[in-house]
Amino acid sequence: MIKIKNLSFYYKRKSPLFNNFSLELENGRIVGLLGKNGAGKSTLLSVIAGLIQPQSGDVHVNSYTPFSRNPNFLADIYMVPEEFSFPHVSISTYIKAFSPLYPSFDHEKLKTIFTEFEIEPSSNLNKLSHGQRKKFLIAFALATNCKVLVLDEPTNGLDIPSKSQFRKILVSSVTDEQLILISTHQVKDIDTIIDKIVVIDEGAIIYNENVDEITRKLYFETVTSIQANDHVLYSEKCPLGYRIVKPAINTTESGIDLELLFNAIINKTI
Repeated sequence: MIKIKNLSFYYKRKSPLFNNFSLELENGRIVGLLGKNGAGKSTLLSVIAGLIQPQSGDVHVNSYTPFSRNPNFLADIYMVPEEFSFPHVSISTYIKAFSPLYPSFDHEKLKTIFTEFEIEPSSNLNKLSHGQRKKFLIAFALATNCKVLVLDEPTNGLDIPSKSQFRKILVSSVTDEQLILISTHQVKDIDTIIDKIVVIDEGAIIYNENVDEITRKLYFETVTSIQANDHVLYSEKCPLGYRIVKPAINTTESGIDLELLFNAIINKTI
């Protein structure tokens, strides 16, 4: 579980990025953290992972204060950063060195994910393509079975088949005891796997909703034209006409168009 109350953070000689920011996320969720460039997503993830210290406020992850770097805290959280580097070792050597740091590490799960991702354990990490190294890092993260997994732009560098594999593997690998927090600009890569959406803008939460509530309240579709009585909340031109979001007025639910929803939120029409 993540509990943040009255968080304030700023970089030197810059205006505050967060001021009295509060957020609570429960285990058993796959949460999409969305926002424009500079909204503070990566900084927030770093605060949660204990990599940087806020100026004020209370931050608790699994009942620990992240920046205190308690060994029990570190053993139950794993962050996949957008930018990363590896030592010049084989995959099997890396696993042997780092898997003992995570008491719940599952080697059989890792082997299964390696098969899905077509990763060879004897390979040297730094001789792999960026996409293959990213897949290895995701596989290792899932195999840790940490209660909190933090993924910053996990699909960057993955080709289209790998993105599909990522979604399948993530959903099949996580448990109800885990909290998965995904920050990404590639919203179409995660719109079928998340069950909660948090949008931040200018250091504040402007949207925080469960996906099942969104699909109960809103309807997403593509239409050839827009009529005055369609009650459209937001629309975008597309080759087939318009992609629209409107209030759900009957029991029929649509799939969620996360990109359209995000643009509607940023444009303050929802």
